[in-house]
Amino acid sequence: MKALVYKDTGKIEIVERPVPVIQSENDAIVKVEVSSICTSDLHIVRGFVPRANKNIILGHEFAGTVVSVGSDVKTLTPGDRVSANCETFCGECWFCKRGFVNNCEKGGWELGCRIDGCHAEYVRVPYADTGLTKMPDNVSFENALFVGDILSSGWWGAELCEIKSGDLLAVIGAGPVGLCSMLSAKLQGASKVVAIDIDSSRLEIAKRENLADYFINPAKEDACKIIKDLTYGRGADAVIEAAGGNNTFELAYKIARPNAIVSVVAMYEKNQILPLPEMYGKNLIFKTGGVDASKCGELVKLISENKINTDFLITHRYKLEDIVEAYKFFEDKSSGCLKIAIE
Repeated sequence: MKALVYKDTGKIEIVERPVPVIQSENDAIVKVEVSSICTSDLHIVRGFVPRANKNIILGHEFAGTVVSVGSDVKTLTPGDRVSANCETFCGECWFCKRGFVNNCEKGGWELGCRIDGCHAEYVRVPYADTGLTKMPDNVSFENALFVGDILSSGWWGAELCEIKSGDLLAVIGAGPVGLCSMLSAKLQGASKVVAIDIDSSRLEIAKRENLADYFINPAKEDACKIIKDLTYGRGADAVIEAAGGNNTFELAYKIARPNAIVSVVAMYEKNQILPLPEMYGKNLIFKTGGVDASKCGELVKLISENKINTDFLITHRYKLEDIVEAYKFFEDKSSGCLKIAIE
């Protein structure tokens, strides 16, 4: 089968690999119907993920059809249409039972990082009962493509904010995760959502899709002043940092009101500074880390009920044999690309 392999820093290549087989009785083999490229895939290629193994097949964001299952798999049978979780988790350890699936004692971010991922014709999924979610007939592969990664990231980022009625929530970054954070915040009860990005075209997407109520470009206007004006001088009740830029972490704690929650779902390439003396007395709560994608079933149900639609995120399409070109295109920040569907 064709597969995209991470060879070394800055080097990826399409190669022929054997079709994967069942290695453990909790495995499933899935035919990849559609996949996508994630910014964290780029982080691996750039050498910013030390735990990533070389010579593995990249990719962790996909939907497909179950081909075979191990004898311990209880919820899936060949022919099932499924969306994939970006995380591998057992569902039974101390962390999993509390919903902290990113910290599973037997898993974590494995697919496309530690083991072969989905940028191939077929993929082996360990702990298939927890790593795959069956899709109702009215949910297409593309409808569910982002469930187990960027949609889960946005949902989780909003949940961390403990949103209350009347809250004004600011989202820094109107990329795919930021846009998913906005729609999640509205579904979870935020009264007003503020979209913040230096890319005006992305703010226009947030406006077109009715994901936010206010739109700020900090390259052209004073975000701190606007947020204070909207909140009678207090600041945002909660902030989701989904950009991961050079100064976006700083912006997040500056626009937050005292006693606010700052939810950091961004992945940084450099260490960030927490200037505690400057923030003394502001009593901020920071919640950070990798996504706990434990609500995939709930998200698929919301898609089935037409309460969530992420199809607008797909702006470009490529064939698997052209995926190296797709990576280059996705990395080009001037391309206007949100997400690519690899078919």
